[in-house]
Amino acid sequence: MAGTGHEDTHEDSAIDALHDAAHGGTEAAHAASEAGMPQLDFSTFPNQIFWLIIALIAIYLILTRVALPRIASVLADRQGAITSDIAAAEELKLKAVEAEQAYEKALADARAESASIIGKARADIQAELDSAIAKADVEIAERASQSEAAIAEIQAGAMESVEIVAKETASEIVSALGLSADAAAIEGAVTSRLKG
Repeated sequence: MAGTGHEDTHEDSAIDALHDAAHGGTEAAHAASEAGMPQLDFSTFPNQIFWLIIALIAIYLILTRVALPRIASVLADRQGAITSDIAAAEELKLKAVEAEQAYEKALADARAESASIIGKARADIQAELDSAIAKADVEIAERASQSEAAIAEIQAGAMESVEIVAKETASEIVSALGLSADAAAIEGAVTSRLKG
């Protein structure tokens, strides 16, 4: 029994030592939390959780009431600007197509008008040329008839001169031969020879 009492005392001292160690560990944790890490103090967890919930609710309310509507408004404005820019671009594209068509039409009209002007100018030039040719033909015909008349006159004068020279030459030849011939006979002979 005496041994049993000694063992109980030993067990009590071991329990006390464990109790003191546990109490010392709690005190060490308490001291550590007081020294700089209060969030690890289990006694303040309910209070921390409460403030965490309040902070999350406040952040949620700020996001849903202020930030998200502003972001949605900015996105809507941006989408509206993009839509209006696209509409303006489509309108400008249609205007560009219309301007291109108007340019093509004006170019075609200008080409047709220039072709018409060229055709009219050609017709005018051809008419003037035909008139000039006709006038030249008339002048050439007049000059040709004048030339023919002058040639006929020259021929007539030449024939006369030839007849005179021939009569004189024949008369001299007859005289050189020592013959005597009547002037009327010589003239008749020369005239008949020239005609025949």
